[in-house]
Amino acid sequence: MMEIQSPMSGSIWKVEVREGDTVAAGDIVMILESMKMEIPIEVTDAGMVKEIKVAEGDFVQEGDSVVVIG
Repeated sequence: MMEIQSPMSGSIWKVEVREGDTVAAGDIVMILESMKMEIPIEVTDAGMVKEIKVAEGDFVQEGDSVVVIG
């Protein structure tokens, strides 16, 4: 299992995947809004989305786990 972490503090603007989706390396799973910028959160390895730990509008800190890929 691989946990995708937030690269910085901010609000989850959009969740691009659902649990059970298959993703490839480089796919965007979420878009984080921080300091009026939209930052894509990408996966580094292919797999299946096992768990989405946050919802749109949630505030996350840098390093918080946002998605689990299996």
